[in-house]
Amino acid sequence: MTDIQELEQIQTETVYLTDAAANTVRELLIQKNVPDYGLRVFVAGGGCSGMQYGMALEAEARSYDHVIEYGDVKIFVDPTSMMYLDRATIDYVDSIMGGGFKIENPNAVTSCGCGTSFKTEDGGGYSEAGGCGCGGH
Repeated sequence: MTDIQELEQIQTETVYLTDAAANTVRELLIQKNVPDYGLRVFVAGGGCSGMQYGMALEAEARSYDHVIEYGDVKIFVDPTSMMYLDRATIDYVDSIMGGGFKIENPNAVTSCGCGTSFKTEDGGGYSEAGGCGCGGH
């Protein structure tokens, strides 16, 4: 088996993007005048449930990133974040209370009321305070 075949077998993790989210990313890239950028999605420590999601527009993927393409929209995810985001779906929800990206994550066993903070079954994330700083409980 070649190294490329092994790499293809190893990199089966993915993150899904809804049409609404892809359209919103496309619009953001046009508004910011950076049409060739991608959306970096990552997980960091913090938030009231112990782990939190983050997103940023970036010019290019890093050498170790997972790059997922939805037409002309690219998503960049580092390997550590991918452990927490595998099979997650990124959506864009526009409601009377305002719009924003929402992540449906099958790896999260609990999440903050606002959906930006979560905890995984293996203990990724924790909350000493027990409360949610974003208004949800």
